[in-house]
Amino acid sequence: MSGGPSARRGPGEQPEPWGGLRPFSIKTKLGALVVIAVLITTGLMMIAMRTATELRFITVFSMIATLLITQFVAHSLTAPLDDMNAVAGAISHGDYTRRVRENRRDELGDLAQTINRMADDLEAQDRQRKELVANVSHELRTPIAGLRAVLENIVDGVTTADPETMRTALKQTERLGRLVETLLDLSRLDNGVVPLRQRRFEVWPYLSGVLKEANMAVPARAGIASGSGSSTRTDVHLHLDVSPPELTAHADPERIHQVVANLIDNAVKHSPAHGRVTVKARRGALPESLELEVLDEGPGIPRSEWHRVFERFNRGGAGSSNGQGGDGGTGLGLAIARWAVDLHGGRIGVAESERGCRILVTLPGETSVQS
Repeated sequence: MSGGPSARRGPGEQPEPWGGLRPFSIKTKLGALVVIAVLITTGLMMIAMRTATELRFITVFSMIATLLITQFVAHSLTAPLDDMNAVAGAISHGDYTRRVRENRRDELGDLAQTINRMADDLEAQDRQRKELVANVSHELRTPIAGLRAVLENIVDGVTTADPETMRTALKQTERLGRLVETLLDLSRLDNGVVPLRQRRFEVWPYLSGVLKEANMAVPARAGIASGSGSSTRTDVHLHLDVSPPELTAHADPERIHQVVANLIDNAVKHSPAHGRVTVKARRGALPESLELEVLDEGPGIPRSEWHRVFERFNRGGAGSSNGQGGDGGTGLGLAIARWAVDLHGGRIGVAESERGCRILVTLPGETSVQS
């Protein structure tokens, strides 16, 4: 196939010969049309001179032949334009699934590729917009549930408004504020990339705070679930294992909070009665890198489902550990965790485990800074 237009040549490539004229370009076809028409007319004139045929018959035959060839060429040029017009109209009405057939080797083929790329970009942006709404709704639920639990306990007299309780409520409020700030940042993103605010932090106190918030959010979610006729686990013990205790990491704490909180939430939902969820943190292979593990004692995930665990809206079955299956959840928790890990340039996946489900997260540390 011939190459694309000169605007799409890669660096270092030589310009096309004949001023960009290609064997199957529209310029070539129109030029050939003119040449063929002249040849037909000239040929018929020579035949008329040799056979003494009247000039008017030669003129009529020449016009008919030229019109037939012109009609054929014109149809080959206008047919794809009709297809492009139909696709562009569908895109303007929000249907980003239509595509133009890319079966030409001329300028119209290049235009078809451009329209299809535009449709791909618009479809991706529309999908990202919908995912953003789903992500924000999902992420706002956890701090709201935790804050509600604190306030309900104070109002019901279960706990008193002591400084420690109010500090916990303040942390949930601050997290809500950070999420709202993130939402505002998203409106100013360039190329859809979320800027990371990476810094060095101590892992033990940071994860301790995440587990404490998770413990406080469970009773609130249980109350909401009981009102809707479903059930939420409240008897699972959370355990933290950080080695060495002075371990530090370099990452965006807010994004890592999303990862750990969603993994814990997923593990708790699929743990057995009085089960145990363990969060492990170890030093990675690179400086300031980090390896996180979240293990539960549930039924685990079949190996055949490992590749689908982190797909958006994959809720799995009632007895699986691959999402929010069976609990009426949105199926976004693990997808959000993968999104946050990908922003750091890290890896997340299901790992081998003798019992239950084991999710392994690897963060590369300072090398993960993104522009």
